[in-house]
Order: sequence, then structure tokens, then C-alpha cells
Amino acid sequence: MKKHNFYAGPSILSQYTIKNTAEAVIDFANTGLSILEISHRSKEFQAVIDEASALVKELLEVPEGYSVLFLGGGASLQFCMVPFNLLAKKAAYLETGTWAVNAIKEARIFGEVDVVASSKDANFTYIPKGFVVPADVDYFHYTSNNTIYGTEIRRDPDVPVRMVADMSSDIFSRPIDVAKYDVIYAGAQKNLAPAGVTIAIVRDDAMGHVDRLIPTMLDYRTHIKKGSMFNTPPVLPIFSALQTLRYYKELGGVKELERRDLEKAHKLYDAIDDSRMFVGTVTDPADRSIMNVCFVMKPEYKDLEKDFVDFCSTKGIVGIKGHRSVGGFRASLYNALPMESVDVLIDAMKEFQANH
Repeated sequence: MKKHNFYAGPSILSQYTIKNTAEAVIDFANTGLSILEISHRSKEFQAVIDEASALVKELLEVPEGYSVLFLGGGASLQFCMVPFNLLAKKAAYLETGTWAVNAIKEARIFGEVDVVASSKDANFTYIPKGFVVPADVDYFHYTSNNTIYGTEIRRDPDVPVRMVADMSSDIFSRPIDVAKYDVIYAGAQKNLAPAGVTIAIVRDDAMGHVDRLIPTMLDYRTHIKKGSMFNTPPVLPIFSALQTLRYYKELGGVKELERRDLEKAHKLYDAIDDSRMFVGTVTDPADRSIMNVCFVMKPEYKDLEKDFVDFCSTKGIVGIKGHRSVGGFRASLYNALPMESVDVLIDAMKEFQANH
């Protein structure tokens, strides 16, 4: 039975990425060696990291003066690396979900944090509006997509200071004005590669302006200077990321990816809104994520939620169960997910509703 993968992360990868990575596990670049055993100092792997960096810059139109880094530790390590390197006195943060909460917690170790707005009062089911970012902060940090709660900020905010963004779950799903940011970071396991590598796009001249001593591995300048090769990088995920980046370029780039993602999301949201049984947890269409669609059963059908998950499994649908803090269902529509899978899910919803 064909599987339809809606897991939130690690998540679906394109067959292009999986096939090419599998081949490289056997024989990488005609070296007679596996990508699993090749030296990261070899010219063959240096070519991988150079091309991957160049494609990130090309696809996201990264201006001069920025470095693309491939780091370990996930986005969670970036929660402390960002303030370690950038927070001199005070930073502003937007609180829109679990990962934003965790980022705020880490930043408070290094300086004052002004939480300019929060949607915690409604279990993070909306994006705050009308908040003011003070002009005297070192940077403004926000999480662009909230995987657990299904909200998303799909346009670069206009604020009076430099920005930092966690784009782990929606990078490469829309154009970005990179020039507004000092750091953009993203764990790869949503829209790019297997878990194990984090991309950081860093403005070079934003670094080196805090007085504190920064441990070598946590200093962005270390990795800028060494081209992500200060220590052994996560070789396999970087290779897989390169395959995905090549695939994205072949498809037509970020604007084409956005068009496809919007089409998938609108189709699923319309099915939810038209349903007598299901209801979306994010009510304002402007706040709805096109990457993670969260929905639940209406109160009169609440006791059927487990039955629906079980029913979906008979159709080859996996990863549909919502996060434990929210419940219900979550359909992750990352770039690699085909429209066919969305159609299968919608048909399953209709059939289950007809049966009950």
C-alpha cells in the first residue's frame, strides 16, 4: 500500500532526494566509497558543501555579506547561539508557540527580553497583531511557522530593528527579504533533509559586537571563517540537503514551491471548512499555516478522533495525529508532499463522515 506521509518532522522527502542519497550511500561521486565513510576534507565533499551553500543563496536571493552555515544541534541550539552572539543588552521576542517559548527562555540567560506580544491566552491559535517592537533592542526574534499549533507569519515583518527568525518548518516555502535579517536559521528535517543539520544564514558584519566571551563552537564567526568545516559537519544530511536544493531549482524555485504549497493548503482548508464533522483550530485564514494544517472533530464527534486516525491508517495515511498538547489532527504539507496525498486525505475525511 502506498503511504501518504503527513508527519511533522522528520517528514516527507522527495523521491529525488531519497534516490540520490541512497545511491551515494553505496558509491559517492564515483569514489568507490560511501557518503557514510567519505572524509569531510575530501575534494568531493567540499564540492557538495560549496554547491549547497551556493544554491541556498540562489534560491533565497541572499545578498552579499551573508554566509550560509551548516551546523549541528538543531534549531534548539540556535535558541542560545543567537543571543550569545547578538544580545548585548535587550532583545524583543514574539511568543507564538512552544518553540518561541523555548527561544525566549534561552535568551533570558544572556540579557533582557521584551516579549512584545503573545498568543498564549488562546493556546497559540492566532498570530498577535498591532504589537510594537522598541527601537532600542538589539534584534527582534520571531518563529515564522508554528508546527504544533498551525499558525504562520508569511510576510517579513516591518519593524525598526534588525530581525532574527526561526524558519525551521517553512523555509523555501516563500520568498524572503534576507536583507532584513541578521540570522535566519532552520532545522533541516521539515523541508530540506533528514534530521541532523541546521542551516543558518548569517549577516557577517552583525557578529562580534557583544562584550562577552563566546565558546569557540558557539561563535558564528568560527563557522564563517572555516566554511562550516571547523569540526566534522553532518555529512549525510548535508548531501541530502543538496539533492533537495537541486530538486527545488529544477521545479522552478521558491515562487513555484509557494504556488504549489498554497494550492495544497487551500484545498485542505476548504474541505475542513465545508465539513460537518471537522473544524480547524486556527479560525483566521490570515493566520493559518500552509505547512501544518491543524484540525479537530466538532464536539459532538470528539469521541471518534481515535477511530479516524485508525481509519486513515487503512488508507495508507500516516502521521496525521495532532501534537499531544493540542490533540486532534495535524496534516503537514511540506514541499515534498504531492497533491495526490492531500486528495487521499480529503477523500478519507469525506468517507469517514459519511459512515458516521
